[in-house]
Amino acid sequence: MQVAVLFGGTNAERDVSIATAGQVFRALRTRGHEVSAYDTTAGRLDADGEDRLMAATVPAEPPQVSGAVPDVTMRLLCEQGGLRDVDVVFLALHGGTGENGTMQGLLDLAGVPYTGSGVLASAMAMDKDVSKRLFRLAGVPTPDWEMAADEFDDRLGWPVIVKPNKQGSTVGLTVVKDPAQYAEAVRVARAHDDEVMVERFVPGREFVVGVLGDDPLAVGEIIPQGSEIFDYRSKYQVGGAVEIFPAEIPAELADEMRAQAVRAHRALKLGAYSRVDFRVDAAGDVWCLEANTLPGMTATSLLPQSAAAAGIDFAELCEQICLHALRKLD
Repeated sequence: MQVAVLFGGTNAERDVSIATAGQVFRALRTRGHEVSAYDTTAGRLDADGEDRLMAATVPAEPPQVSGAVPDVTMRLLCEQGGLRDVDVVFLALHGGTGENGTMQGLLDLAGVPYTGSGVLASAMAMDKDVSKRLFRLAGVPTPDWEMAADEFDDRLGWPVIVKPNKQGSTVGLTVVKDPAQYAEAVRVARAHDDEVMVERFVPGREFVVGVLGDDPLAVGEIIPQGSEIFDYRSKYQVGGAVEIFPAEIPAELADEMRAQAVRAHRALKLGAYSRVDFRVDAAGDVWCLEANTLPGMTATSLLPQSAAAAGIDFAELCEQICLHALRKLD
């Protein structure tokens, strides 16, 4: 199988995308596939670039990205021997136009198979407000929320989560504990998105469930070290969190989260795979936070750990995701 790993982007999740691409690239090569790598801002990598890609890691802080760097994906689709000449494009992009349906639409127009969810599902999942509305309609419990105004009426109580409506990796997110912090939190979030969500903070434990195809994988528990939530530093800094797969919880609770993960996945019409994030409060109630259409895909990322606990190793997971994209053509 000829696979092009497409990565990069010009948003704050670029470094995460690079790390994902490097490990997916390596994994698919170990499975015997013909794999190439394309940066959306620089084009196809040479052999030295591939070596650097496979060695990439995620820094503890998100990059400061202006978005001024041009995207060359259109050129890569037009070039002889470029993206149009492979069997499938593995989308190793995170956030921005790579995850909100824009890249998916471009590849659809070019007739190029790609991994993950389609245009509509990607757009709905990236928009947290739309996602939560659909969760509610599907009977998936999700914390109360409202879209930010300059003045907050404290209907949700305190603390609250203030975050960009269309951004991943908790970039621009703040836990706000009192009204004095609210305006600054909105300012930080608006640096990443014009729309800002204010969501009721659910004290308790944090969990994730991977979904592959239409099947739930293992439940994992995330225990941040030195933070109330699983924020950017907790995700990508060594020792930032303890991640337990499978989670050491009663079977009934695990089964409920697995069922809710599939319900959320279906509500957004998601494709080959996703990662659904939850919190469980002191009463044992399960709350769905969001579904991720292109979650991190390093061997130690949460979705691969969820798959590994279900008996699917990282290289096999990457291959299954590619094969699902090709089956969509049948």
